[in-house]
Amino acid sequence: MGRFPDPRWAPGDAPLAWGGDLHVDTLVEAYREGIFPWPADEGPIWWWSPDPRAVIPPGGLHISRSLRRTLRRGGWRCTSDRAFADVIAACADRPPGDGTWITPGMQEAYLRLHERGIGHSVEVWRGRDLIGGLYGVAIGRLFCGESMFHRTSDASKVAMVATMRILERGGFVLFDVQLTTPHLASMGAVEISREEYLDLLRTHRDTPATWDVTVARGDLPRA
Repeated sequence: MGRFPDPRWAPGDAPLAWGGDLHVDTLVEAYREGIFPWPADEGPIWWWSPDPRAVIPPGGLHISRSLRRTLRRGGWRCTSDRAFADVIAACADRPPGDGTWITPGMQEAYLRLHERGIGHSVEVWRGRDLIGGLYGVAIGRLFCGESMFHRTSDASKVAMVATMRILERGGFVLFDVQLTTPHLASMGAVEISREEYLDLLRTHRDTPATWDVTVARGDLPRA
């Protein structure tokens, strides 16, 4: 028996379990079952499988006119898996009092996933300065985005464009962004039922896809 209850019977707007650990095997099992951790500071780990689920299908990323101008302007460059620890640390950095769910324990755990070739990052640079990026977890042909950041306007959106290019060229079938926000909706995120998401996950989680870091490397990906 696995560590987690069947998410099909879990509440759609509340955790399905709490406690446990953030060992690599635990995290991999969770993602393979459509579950992700969401700790509260350094307290217990809460595990979620929301219903509905927010996703961006391949080809479904919306690029606004202003973002197209940013992409055409150039002057930035993108990489992948070059600065994973820096990206997750930047995602965890919040103004005093805001709090963060990306605890030091979470950062360490996802760094271990990265070392196993499961966790990936996309970085956006201006010169030598890291100005935006995102990170997530690849499970078969699904990529589960965890968090993103920007230090310059549009930098996190550029990271999403570069990520989608990697996913489309690598044979991925879904960009899982977990929960809808106005920002993600503006980028093309749509909601599907948890049952539909789990069916897709169980169909594609054992089929390999290719995360090719060279796809993101270089100047801004063109719109």
